[in-house]
Amino acid sequence: MTKQRATVLAIDIGAESGRVMAVHFDGSGLELEEVHRFPNHALTVNGTLQWDILHLWREVQAGIARHSAHAAGPPASLGLDTWGVDFGLLDRNGDLIGNPVCYRDSRTEGMLEAVFAHVPRTEVFAQTGMQVLEINTLYQMMSLVERGSPHLQIATRFLTVPDLLNFWLSGVQVCEFSIASTTQMLNPFTRKWAGGLLDALGIPLRLFPEVVQPGTRLGTYEGIPVIAPACHDTGSAVAGVPVQAKNFAYISSGTWSLVGLEVAQPVVNEAALAVNASNEGGVYGTFRLLKNVMGLWLLQQCRAAWESAGRAYSYPQLVALAETADPLRSFVDPDDGRFLPPGDHPAHIRDFCALSGQPLPQSDAAIARCVFESLALAYRDVFIELGSLTGRKIEVIHVVGGGSRNRLLNQFTADATGIPVLAGPGEATVIGNALVQLISLGELANLEEGRQLVSEIGALERFEPVGESAWQEIKMPSLR
Repeated sequence: MTKQRATVLAIDIGAESGRVMAVHFDGSGLELEEVHRFPNHALTVNGTLQWDILHLWREVQAGIARHSAHAAGPPASLGLDTWGVDFGLLDRNGDLIGNPVCYRDSRTEGMLEAVFAHVPRTEVFAQTGMQVLEINTLYQMMSLVERGSPHLQIATRFLTVPDLLNFWLSGVQVCEFSIASTTQMLNPFTRKWAGGLLDALGIPLRLFPEVVQPGTRLGTYEGIPVIAPACHDTGSAVAGVPVQAKNFAYISSGTWSLVGLEVAQPVVNEAALAVNASNEGGVYGTFRLLKNVMGLWLLQQCRAAWESAGRAYSYPQLVALAETADPLRSFVDPDDGRFLPPGDHPAHIRDFCALSGQPLPQSDAAIARCVFESLALAYRDVFIELGSLTGRKIEVIHVVGGGSRNRLLNQFTADATGIPVLAGPGEATVIGNALVQLISLGELANLEEGRQLVSEIGALERFEPVGESAWQEIKMPSLR
């Protein structure tokens, strides 16, 4: 029996922009159609960097309405994913208490020390299996405890950003597993909130709702079933990886680079703690053993600084510029704290190089090349660490997301790691989101079937290592 054509809406919101995409499935292939695209920016209000969540809600509704206005019929379902760690609090009436605060806000400064004063770092990792990052939800929540925020007194529900939008879509207050795992407040073994940790820190456990798995039907929006995909965008991106080898690795490349392996069980031990690895929830019983690397945020901030100085570049122009610069001269640690907030990143890069005794990249071309080469070195080091944790010999690295279109960075990644890179698709997050919906609807049997479809959507570009010996001799500089 031939399956009927099914269309699902995949709503994907990142730190710079969001889009509503229609994904059409005819029983043998996938076709993507962009319905609506919109910007996303954090705004400083009363000294706090916040997300304009009502703007995002309006644009989500507009995208769904635009599809309804032009399509022959309603979609079979819709699913939504966003970036991780940020959240909103609701009062007893279900009303939002203030805008969600951006993870780049300064309120988490000093919160690592505040948490570890109550619960040792080793115990935090044992209970959550998560990479210690100042941006994590745990430290955002601790900042509310430390300030005696009245929000905690009047709140009755915690929802991550995609769970909040899903609540407005469906009327259901739950947290989806993959996004909940980014908070550093979830136990990866029980897949429930780490109640002992929260109690020890004075974070009210009563705020946290049921955790549901990807593929759960939540409710309806204007008659359309709302299905939770992997609501963390990286979880959806990894679901959309066109797997072609058993021992594959991935880089979900965008504002952040999520560099990791797909594993069946969380890896929570002293070695994982030592390298500061994360065990984030995946789809269908998997985990994403990974590390967060600052990613193309560095280039985005450089581009903004150059534009404000009267030198506007497109991203392809920056890649072309970088190709003209001398190779392997200067490097930065992308995860150095000076690069986290918005700012003058060309100046920060020169400062880092000066403090670490390296030649200063003076031209825009040299700075862009420094960013790309530094990211490739950071990826190399993460894969060495993860390979050591698992004993896995990586056969191929899949680069997905918007950064997969950066051919220069893909080649540098192959060169630095000595491992072939397969780049694409750029829309892996949307595709992974849609695959989980289609599996939930019964249109696809399982993730393996879906990933086979992804590999047939379009040609993947392969990058073989060249001159990797020169890269192997370079040690990543650090000022931490």
